[in-house]
Amino acid sequence: MLDWPLLTGLLSVLFIAWLLIQAFLKGPKLLAYDHPIADSRAGSRDHASPENQEALRLLEQASAEIRSVPRQQRLDTIRQVMARGFCEPPLLAGDAGYRIQEVDVDGVPGEWVLAPHSDPNRRLLYLHGGSFISGCPRGHRVITTELARVTGASVLALNYRLMLEHTRRELIADCQTGYRWILDHGPEGPAPVQELFVAGDSAGGGLTLTLIAWARDAGLRAANGAIAISPGVDMTFSSPTFKTNLKTDRMLGPSLEWFLKTPRSIRLLLMWVLNRTAPPNPLISPIFGDLSGLPPVLIQASEAEMMLGDARRYVNKARAAGSIAELETWPEMLHVWHLFAPILPEAQEAIERIGQFVERCRTLTATGHQPH
Repeated sequence: MLDWPLLTGLLSVLFIAWLLIQAFLKGPKLLAYDHPIADSRAGSRDHASPENQEALRLLEQASAEIRSVPRQQRLDTIRQVMARGFCEPPLLAGDAGYRIQEVDVDGVPGEWVLAPHSDPNRRLLYLHGGSFISGCPRGHRVITTELARVTGASVLALNYRLMLEHTRRELIADCQTGYRWILDHGPEGPAPVQELFVAGDSAGGGLTLTLIAWARDAGLRAANGAIAISPGVDMTFSSPTFKTNLKTDRMLGPSLEWFLKTPRSIRLLLMWVLNRTAPPNPLISPIFGDLSGLPPVLIQASEAEMMLGDARRYVNKARAAGSIAELETWPEMLHVWHLFAPILPEAQEAIERIGQFVERCRTLTATGHQPH
C-alpha cells in the first residue's frame, strides 16, 4: 500500500529542488545572442589543410596514452601529456634568441617568455588552458613564444593553481594576483607597464574574459586588448553547439559526451558542487556578467568545436553592450589548434592575426582611446 504522505513529501522536495535549479543554476536565457556574425571566418580555406591530419594523429596518440592507464592514474597522465605539449616550440631551439625566465609573481609561479625584440614595457599576461585541472606554461610554449614573436611583448605565462586540489576561486585569485603584479613588474624588474594585453586559451580564455571584467570593476588599469582562444564562457553549457558540434569536436567531444547526455539539472548540480559556485555566476561564467566598458576583445574559435556558440554569444553580447569585440573562425580545426603551430598553417595564420589585432589595439590607444 502506498504511503501517500511520504510520496507527497518526496514530490514536494523534488519540486522545490527543481524550482531552485531553475531560479539559481540555469541563468538568464542567451538565445538572443545566437545569431551569426557576418564575415567572422578569418581563414583562407574552406576546408582544413592536409597538415591537419598530422595534428589529428598527434591528438589521437596523446589520447591513446591517456586511455592506456587505469582511471585512478588518468589525471596525472593528462597533466604529463599537457606539460609535454603536442609539438616542440621551434623558436626555443638553437640560437634564435628566445628565452624563458622563471619568476615569482607575488607567490604564484610563472615564466617570462621573451623574444629578442620583446619590449619590457609592453606586457602580455598569458593564462593556459587545461579544463582547470591540467596545463602549465611549459606545455603552452608553442603559443607563448609565437605570441612574443608577433606582438613584440614580454609574455608572462602564469602557473596558477589547479583543481581538484584547489578551488576555482583560488585559481581565479592567482590570475588576479598576476594581473595586479604585471602592472608594476616587467622582466627587468619593477617598472610600470606602458602597454598591457591579456590572453588565454580554452579554460584560460574564459579566465581572460573574467579577468578583464574584474579589473574594470576593481578600478584597475584596463588592458589595451584581450585575446581569448576557444574560450569557455558559460558553465551552464547552454550553447547549442555543445550538441551540434559534439561529434566534430575531436578534442573535447569524446570526454564530454557522457556529461552532456546526463539531464541538464544534474549537470548544473555537478557544476555547482565542483566549482562551489552557482554556474551562472559571472565569476566563472563571464557571459552572464556586464560586458560594457571592456577593452577590445578578439576571440578565435574553430567552426567544428563545441565552444563556437560560447564565442559567438560573447561577442554578440559584448557588442550589444557597446564594447569592441571581434570573432575570427576557421573551419574544421581542433579546439585550440594553435598548439600545433609548428606543423599547421591555420595555426600560424591565427597567430599572425593576433599580432594584427594587437597592432590595431595600439593604434586605438595612440589615437586617444586610452585604457582606464
